Amino acid sequence: MVTLNTIIVDDEEFARSSLYFLLQENCTNINICGIAKSVADARTLLQNHEVHLIFLDIAMPGENGFSLIPQAQEANATVIFTTAYDQYALKAIKANALDYLLKPIDIEELIAAVEKAKKQQLLNHAFNRNNNLGNLAADLKEQKGVNRLTLPSGQGHRLVDIEDIIHIEADSNYSIFHLKNAEKITVSKVLKDYEEILPEARFVRIHKSSIVNLKYVKEYNNKNGLTLLLSNGENIVVSRRRASDFFDKIKTFSQLQSEK
Repeated sequence: MVTLNTIIVDDEEFARSSLYFLLQENCTNINICGIAKSVADARTLLQNHEVHLIFLDIAMPGENGFSLIPQAQEANATVIFTTAYDQYALKAIKANALDYLLKPIDIEELIAAVEKAKKQQLLNHAFNRNNNLGNLAADLKEQKGVNRLTLPSGQGHRLVDIEDIIHIEADSNYSIFHLKNAEKITVSKVLKDYEEILPEARFVRIHKSSIVNLKYVKEYNNKNGLTLLLSNGENIVVSRRRASDFFDKIKTFSQLQSEK
C-alpha cells in the first residue's frame, strides 16, 4: 500500500492543527512528516524529507503559497491547495487540473483528494504534476487570466491553449471541446466547470449545452431564432434567455478588437 509522506503548510495554528487531526482520523497511509507555518519553513522540510504530498495554504504573510511551486516541482510532490478565498487563484488552479480544498475543509472532499493523490503516486504521474504546476506558475506570473486548460485525457493530461477552442459542447456529464484544427476532445466534466474558468469577455454560455469563443463567431442572424455560424462551419442556436448576454458580449468584444 502507498504511504504518502505529507507536510502541512499554513500560517494559522487552528488550520494546521485541525487539518492534522482530520488526516489522522480519516486518511489511512498518510505519514505527516512536518508542519510549517510559512513557505520558508516548508522549504526546509522539503530539503530534509522525501515529501509526496503538500497541503498548501495560499494566503500567507510574506510569501504566499504559490512561492513554493518551484520546490514542489523539484520534489515531484503532489500539491493540494487549501484556501478560503482568492477567486482568480481558484480559476488558475482549476484550469491546470490541480486539487484544492476550500476552508473549512469538508471531510469527504479531503478523503477524495487524498485518494486521488495516492493514485497519482501509484501511476507515477510526476511529469503531469510538474507540468501542471509549471502552467499554474506561468498563469499567475502573467496575471492576464487563464491562458491554457489542462484536460484529463486517458492516463495523462492534454494542454490546450484557450485561443484554439472554438466551442465546447455538453453531452450529459461530459464536455466536448471543438478545436480549430478540427480535433475534438471529450472530458468527463460538466460544462459549468469550464464556464467558471474561462475568461468571461471571450467565452459566452449561449445555451445550456454550448459555450462559444467569440473569436470564432463568423456571423449571426435572428430569422428563426438567434443562430451563430462559427468558423468551423457549425451552426449553433442561442437560447432565448441568453440572447441579451450574447449581444452585450459580442458588442464589447468587437469594440475591443477594433481598438487593437
